[in-house]
Amino acid sequence: MTPFGARVRALRDAKGIQLRKMAADLHISAAYLSALEHGHRGRPAPGLVMQICGYLGCIWDEAEELKALAELSHPKVTLDTSGLSPVHTELANRLGQTIRDLPEETVVRLLKVLGE
Repeated sequence: MTPFGARVRALRDAKGIQLRKMAADLHISAAYLSALEHGHRGRPAPGLVMQICGYLGCIWDEAEELKALAELSHPKVTLDTSGLSPVHTELANRLGQTIRDLPEETVVRLLKVLGE
């Protein structure tokens, strides 16, 4: 699940909206919306993010948060380390090899370091 998908699902559930109804109202397939929520589809287009914000009644900070989460929600990341130092390349490769095995608390600590 991506950060965007998790947030959309939480907002939809909090409002008691069924996935099929939301998909139909947005003129997208229920399969596509489900795939977005579960992280099986890439980053949604900005226009769809705005439609979802409007549909769920997101305003100001909540809409900005959803837009930012969409930007951070591409499930298949490619890193280009050409021109960077060998340690940059090693870090990218090690992260790629081990990310599935990292405990949640380690991931949270790494995100905190990256946010500094």
